[in-house]
Parts: sequence; structure tokens; C-alpha cells
Amino acid sequence: MKNLLTFTLLLLTATAFAGKPKNQYVRIKTSYGECIIRLYNETPKHRNNFIKLAKQGFYNGTLFHRVIQNFMIQGGDPDSKDPKKAAPGAELGDGDVGYTVPAEFRDSLFHKRGVLAAARDDNPQKASSGCQFYIVEGKRFTPGKLDTLEQTRLKGRKIPQWQRDFYTTVGGVPHLDQNYTVYGEVVFGIDMVDRIAAVKRDAKDRPLEDVPMTVELLSKRECKQLDKILKF
Repeated sequence: MKNLLTFTLLLLTATAFAGKPKNQYVRIKTSYGECIIRLYNETPKHRNNFIKLAKQGFYNGTLFHRVIQNFMIQGGDPDSKDPKKAAPGAELGDGDVGYTVPAEFRDSLFHKRGVLAAARDDNPQKASSGCQFYIVEGKRFTPGKLDTLEQTRLKGRKIPQWQRDFYTTVGGVPHLDQNYTVYGEVVFGIDMVDRIAAVKRDAKDRPLEDVPMTVELLSKRECKQLDKILKF
């Protein structure tokens, strides 16, 4: 009977974690804490590219080189691992991997607090950097400020009411919507973003003290556990 019970428990455990998880999660670790990010399936090109780079260990040792409180923290520049290019006070942000990722704008994905999005230059196609990203800290907006934003920076584009509800209660950066691809969101550890966004920085918004990161993919088992906890 005891052996049968043990076998049954093992079978149930194996069944619970059989198959693929619905989502891929990544962990970003820094000296200011860590966060877990769910990569969106709705943006497969960006998701797959981030997974590829994380598997290679590309991001390990790169810096959060640009931080602006109530806005975002940006990282992923490979030049930030080069002692010469990343000397104290040097401006970072021009490093790349030699390719871009086509924009993947989705009406359902917007710049609410905690989202992961792709940095880019001013190319007309709005194609994303192949490696640089940012995480939104954002701020809360009043309905009146959102109205003004629609008339000015959004050039008449209306923010859907359900998104307005997020921007007035949770916060974010609405003027970036449909301009930069959003492809993930922090599900645990948003306080890490707040801490990094608050560090002292120079006139170029680079932290006075380096903030390196490590990025790792969570295992299939961990991803399935998170899917269950977050009910995906």
C-alpha cells in the first residue's frame, strides 16, 4: 500500500508538470534585488530573440546604463561590458548586435507600469534594437492629463478607457504606445525597478555607480508553477 501511494504521488507530480508551460519567464538579478518577467506570446519575434540572448548569457554583466525616475530603466547595451567604452562618465546606448527586430505592436499591449519593452533608434519602421530594452516604472496620470496628452504628444490618438484605468491607477508611460514594442511584464519584484530608478545619476542619466545585471531563463518546471500561480 505504501509503495502504491508513493507511485501515485510521483505519477500525479509528473502529470502536473508534463508538457510545455504556456509562458516563458526570465529572472533579472541586480544588487538592488531581482524581478521575474513573463515574456508575451503575442510578440514572438521579440520573445524568441530575448530567449536566444539570455541562453547565450549575453546580458550577464551588462549595465542598466540609463535610468529616469518615474519613467524607465534601460539596459542591454553590449558596450557596457567593455571597460574602455564603459569607463566612468562615458555615455552608453549605441551598442548593438548587428540586427534589428521588426516592430510587433499590439493594441492589447501598452506601456503600463512594469512592462518590458524594446529600445530603438529613430528608424522610420520603428524596428527594435536587437538587444537593448527598458522596464517601465512610470507614473500615474489624472484623466485631465491624459486628455492633454491625446491632443499633444499623441496627435489626437485616443487612449481606450480600459487603458486609461491602468494609467490613472497603476501608472505607466502612455506616450510610448505604438512607438516602441512592448513584449513582457514584471510579475514579481517591481520594487527592484523602483530602487534602480531612484539611484543618483549624471547629466546623461547614467547611474553614478554601475548597476550590472544577470539574466536567466526559468526552467520549464518553474514556468509551469508560475503559470499556475498567475492562472495563465
